[in-house]
Amino acid sequence: MGKYDFDLFIIGAGSGGVRAARLASKLGKRVGIAEEYRFGGTCVIRGCVPKKLMVFASSYSKIFQESAGFGWDYKEHLFSWNKFSKSMNSEIDRLEGIYNELLISSNVKIFQQKAKITSSNSVILNDKTVVTSKYILIATGGEPLKPDIEGGDLTITSDDIFNLQHLPQKMVIIGGGYIACEFASIFNGFGTEVTIIYRGDRILRGFDNDIRETIEKSFLKKGIKIINNCFPSSIKSNKSKLELQISKKSQMQAQIILSAIGRKPNIQNLGLDKLKLNLTKEGAIKVNKFQQTSQKSIYAIGDVTNRLNLTPVAIRDAAALIDTLFGEKKRSPDHKLVPTAVFTKPEVGTVGLTEKEARENFTVKIFKTSFSSLGSRIKNNQEKIMMKLVVCNRTDKILGCHIVGDGASELIQIFGISMKMGVKKKDIDSTCAVHPTIAEEIVTLS
Repeated sequence: MGKYDFDLFIIGAGSGGVRAARLASKLGKRVGIAEEYRFGGTCVIRGCVPKKLMVFASSYSKIFQESAGFGWDYKEHLFSWNKFSKSMNSEIDRLEGIYNELLISSNVKIFQQKAKITSSNSVILNDKTVVTSKYILIATGGEPLKPDIEGGDLTITSDDIFNLQHLPQKMVIIGGGYIACEFASIFNGFGTEVTIIYRGDRILRGFDNDIRETIEKSFLKKGIKIINNCFPSSIKSNKSKLELQISKKSQMQAQIILSAIGRKPNIQNLGLDKLKLNLTKEGAIKVNKFQQTSQKSIYAIGDVTNRLNLTPVAIRDAAALIDTLFGEKKRSPDHKLVPTAVFTKPEVGTVGLTEKEARENFTVKIFKTSFSSLGSRIKNNQEKIMMKLVVCNRTDKILGCHIVGDGASELIQIFGISMKMGVKKKDIDSTCAVHPTIAEEIVTLS
């Protein structure tokens, strides 16, 4: 067995932890992994996957309405939350089973219990078993925050929303980031009356201003209420409803209040205080460019490091780490030009610099269009598609791409590839369009 029980012991079986486990085991290393909840982590169990299933489900109300313009006649549009919940949970169970099987087939030793680090090379499990390892990897992800106000515990979070027993008639969402906007869009599609309360001046802080403006206008047209520059002072329970105090003289009522004010690194009860691991001011585990903590044998990847909190990034973090620990050459993860999407209706796709960020360091040209898609008038959908390129005036290199509209998430993935390769505006201009498509607009921008 050697000096240690394992070559690598991982705490957390989310996307990053599972990828690290499988890659290390494939190289012939002895790998153990501990997970106190369910395999798959936030993304599979209470994040990206069930959320995207909700997006699909909530989209049909609009599809049914728009189909009338194309000659379809549906007498009733009835949605069953119970039927959908069963289907969604069945799919999550299936995917969790796949993650479990992937670990088993990779000869990874699974410990389905909480692990706490006791030294730089050992952990203790809930059943008091002590396990030693040459390297320890923390991949415990993040967890949602609740507002620090009176009655803040009466809110639910994105962890809870997939387990609702009934579809709410009225919902208030506190927050204006991508999680808040996605669930506002989803429940609006289900027919719930949705209000967003956001402390900033406009939702989707950090995104390009044209994206923010386009989504806010779209939400308002759909009936989603937005109260900016506001934060609730208290929440109280009143029989079957919750009362939200938003100013001295103003109250709101809702069946459900969703807290979407952000997430924090999940470092509770990991034993980090005894190890004196260095943390960032936000409470994340501080790592160097090779994802090593202040303890040489302990590493951390993914959301628990609060660098770029996206599932694909955690997976790439894992691959870089295994190369560093067991490969021929150390490798740091590449967090530059990462494309991302917001699964609102309409969708958002973005990669690179916003116009504001670009203007701080470059002289830029802006190429932008806003248009209606083919068939939009027939289906009585006046929603505009927005496309925008931020281009360096000196080098002609594309610095940012921002899209709002159907298929934005798919388009931005492909555009991310071209930007990684250093695409210039002249390269886009020289590409022949595919007609009639939404995508052709990106190569005809002038």
